[in-house]
Order: sequence, then structure tokens, then C-alpha cells
Amino acid sequence: MTISPLTRTVERSLPSSLAGGYIEFIQQILSELLEFGWRQHDLFGVQMALEETISNGIRHGNKEDPSKRVHVQCQLSPNRFWARIRDEGKGFLPGSVPDCCAVENLEAPGGRGLALIRGFMTKVSYNECGNCITLEKLLNAEDTGASNSRTASPPPK
Repeated sequence: MTISPLTRTVERSLPSSLAGGYIEFIQQILSELLEFGWRQHDLFGVQMALEETISNGIRHGNKEDPSKRVHVQCQLSPNRFWARIRDEGKGFLPGSVPDCCAVENLEAPGGRGLALIRGFMTKVSYNECGNCITLEKLLNAEDTGASNSRTASPPPK
């Protein structure tokens, strides 16, 4: 597998606490993407997706159990953001979450975070048991102002 020399990989194992420093981790990712020339509106989408996925892993997956962690692996480049977020919970069935945009669910709690993630990312997928989500945001070279349009291959499984 060949990875662009411009690709940066960042991995963290975060505590299952909403006060556990995950916001600082997200800020680090955004700062690195900014160094690659990402624009503010694209950074906002990455921020929203990371906040939703990590906080969902902490709250719903790990149930804020201090003995569990949320594992995050990211690859960053001038035109690609890729992340895998895995909690230590039992997982869920993404298809079982009601569509928050359906008329009958407009006032129901839940599901909005997943809709935001899908809206901001180019690709979203889950593992079979639903405790791991993979995100990808692809930019065109024109989106970043970068002249280099190389992308990285996904990490090995």
C-alpha cells in the first residue's frame, strides 16, 4: 500500500467521559487540516462529524463507563479526511434509527446526529455489530487551493 507523503495519521484512545479531552483532540485534527489548506466550511463538517461520532461512542456505546475507551484513527491530507471511531459497547443497528426528517419524527429525540454525519461526509459506513463507524470526506483540488491532488489509501483492516 502506498500512502502519499503528505498524509498524516493520528490515533488516540479517548476516555469515556464527555469531559475527557475529546474536544482538544478534535481541535488538533482541525488545526492539521487547516495547515493543509482546508476551508472553514469543510472544517465545520469534519468537526460536527467527529463531535457526533465520539460523543455517541461515549454516551450511547460505552454508556460513559470509565473503564471503557473510544478509539479514533484518522488520516489527513490536502484533499481527504478519513476516520475510524470505535467504542467498546455492544453496538447498534444504524438502520433501526428512525429518519429524523420524516414528518412523524420531527419532534422525536434522536437520529439527528447520524443525519448530520451523513450530510457532511462523502462516505459513512459501520461495522457489522455497529460499534465502529468509518467516515470519509473527499475534497476536489479546487476546494483546498492545493495543486497536489494525491490521496491516501485506506489503512489496512
